[in-house]
Amino acid sequence: MNKNKIVFVAGATGVIGRRLCKMLVNDNYIVYGTSRDKEKVKILEVIGVKPVIIDVFNKEELEKVLMNIKPSIVFHQLTDLPAGLDPEKMEDALVRNAKLREEGTKNLVDASVKAGARMMIAQSIAFVYEPAPLPHTEESTLLNFDDPIYGLTSRAIASLEKQVTNAPFIGVVLRNGLLYGEGTGFDAPVDFVPPLHVDAAAHAAFLAINSKESVIYNVSDDDKRLSTKKIKSALGWSQDYRIE
Repeated sequence: MNKNKIVFVAGATGVIGRRLCKMLVNDNYIVYGTSRDKEKVKILEVIGVKPVIIDVFNKEELEKVLMNIKPSIVFHQLTDLPAGLDPEKMEDALVRNAKLREEGTKNLVDASVKAGARMMIAQSIAFVYEPAPLPHTEESTLLNFDDPIYGLTSRAIASLEKQVTNAPFIGVVLRNGLLYGEGTGFDAPVDFVPPLHVDAAAHAAFLAINSKESVIYNVSDDDKRLSTKKIKSALGWSQDYRIE
């Protein structure tokens, strides 16, 4: 068994996770994918993924699982948001998601380090920048943590990104635009923040395997508010990628 071809996808049943898993399986990776819901195991098995039922907040169990699998690459695709970003559910969801990005990320990073992973590729967002001249680049300042609406989200994103890029492995962070496409709750691109088709988002995560150093990339459709020159130049990524 080629250990470099063993990967662990946390959040494998999410809209990006499922697509990413298919790409990895098709490229002959041995893929372990997580879900908190036993009812979703079949989804992973059909793709060719080895299912792992785990709660990322269970630190000890997560460490045991990763120490047993010993993946070369860990993908962090964990989120806890309602379909279509339902406004009636978003207030509570933002709190849960922030906890996942801070505490869940810490558990996943610690377990990955102990398991000897050489790389982590993590999902972030590209629409919590502090107001500034456009376009925002990866060096732009994140939103003030005291912002009454999205300050908590910005703080959690900053924590996730710092944990991943400062860990003793190659840490790649993908700041995604707001997803649209099948399964996301948005059939077409949004206009209030930079958008990103979910297929292209999954492909960015797949291409990130080729990164040689810790790095942060903006990922979105062409948008005057956000620069994506960095990922296009480094990885040859295209917003036009679609799964056939």
